[in-house]
Amino acid sequence: MTRTLEAAMSAFSPDLPLTVAYSGGADSSALLLACARRWPGQVAAVHVNHGLQSAAADFQLHCQSVCAALGVPLFTETVDAHATPGQSPEDAARRARYGALARFAKSERGAPWSATVLLAQHADDQVETLLLALSRGAGLAGLSAMPAHWQRDGVNYARPLLPVSAADIRQWLRAQGHQWIEDPTNTDTDFLRNRIRAEVMPVLRRVFPQYASTFSRSAAHAAQAQTLLTNMAQVDLRELCAPGQRQPRIQALQALPLARQANALRHWLHSVHHTQASSAQLDELLSQVAACTTAGHQLHIRVGQGFVRRSNEVLDWYNPQV
Repeated sequence: MTRTLEAAMSAFSPDLPLTVAYSGGADSSALLLACARRWPGQVAAVHVNHGLQSAAADFQLHCQSVCAALGVPLFTETVDAHATPGQSPEDAARRARYGALARFAKSERGAPWSATVLLAQHADDQVETLLLALSRGAGLAGLSAMPAHWQRDGVNYARPLLPVSAADIRQWLRAQGHQWIEDPTNTDTDFLRNRIRAEVMPVLRRVFPQYASTFSRSAAHAAQAQTLLTNMAQVDLRELCAPGQRQPRIQALQALPLARQANALRHWLHSVHHTQASSAQLDELLSQVAACTTAGHQLHIRVGQGFVRRSNEVLDWYNPQV
């Protein structure tokens, strides 16, 4: 069930002091305003300038004006968010943004404020994320969508508005008489997420009025199942790898049921090597592992940005460009 903004913030108890990632848009404006009122003197804001729009300087000036009025310290981070070959603009911006937030949180100027970094994604964002994952044939990790709390690069993050609809956020802001800026890229339907927002979400709203609650509940079920799979993979990898090593032994891997082999290999690639296999790559890897019945059988398969290879009796992954 979705909540009102007031109810969601009342149920939220972060470690203080905290930092709000503040773009100047409606969602982060509501989050900043609600936090500044509830925890006066305990809130700072970080504005990440992606440098992708001519209006970026105006966005930053708006954020400075709002924070000055609220008595909230504002820190700005400028990043290069241009996409590299083969990378989507959305992914490039997201990675640059998280990198900037992590650097701030772990820096000397961020240290007093960064017990928790808050992001303003809401219930509609969660549904869009789930639909994107479905469109890509994602597994449970993708279908889990966005967590409400997590840690990355030693920084604690939270999304307190995840149970709140976009409509409720804007209604609350209007009731406060608070202004926000509209990012023109949010209506650019060249971006898949924006097409989902403009074309798919209105249909869902008509056909399934409770879609935000039910879809979010499905994502929560997927996240719970993924946690169990991760726990199993951790147990299996401790048995698959020799003490003090991080390379799974092929013979021990072959002794597991195929689904547990796949689960363990996914986790090994992600947790140890920070890469992931496509479905086709993982299927080929499992096939080659099954074929490793003689000492002379070689294994060398592209996975992610590198290769999985056989090294004597174990599997190893390497990136030739590193």
